[in-house]
Amino acid sequence: MPKNAKGKLYHSISEVSKTTGIKPYVLRFWEKEFPNLRPKKNRAGNRSYQQKDIELINQIKYLLYNEGYTIEGARSKLKNYRNKNKKVTALKEKEKIKLKSVLSDVKRELEEILKLF
Repeated sequence: MPKNAKGKLYHSISEVSKTTGIKPYVLRFWEKEFPNLRPKKNRAGNRSYQQKDIELINQIKYLLYNEGYTIEGARSKLKNYRNKNKKVTALKEKEKIKLKSVLSDVKRELEEILKLF
């Protein structure tokens, strides 16, 4: 699993607050409003944010503060973005399967040519 610049995999809410410029109470509120923002909690119940969580927070921050979206609008925009990514991933998988099929055919033909010699 990749580590960030500080070499940590998990970050506390105070660390995330400092790096993103978002107050901890806002981060907790966003957890309720954005279904994808679900940091893990340790045994003590403290939030442990991963790099993907921090990236999502920065996306939310950009949509709300820079683009002027409402929370509902930002949620919808992120959902549409995820759906597009899923479609692209599905297309890539189909292309991989197609490519494997073509490579398999080429290999079979080369083996047949080899048998002729």
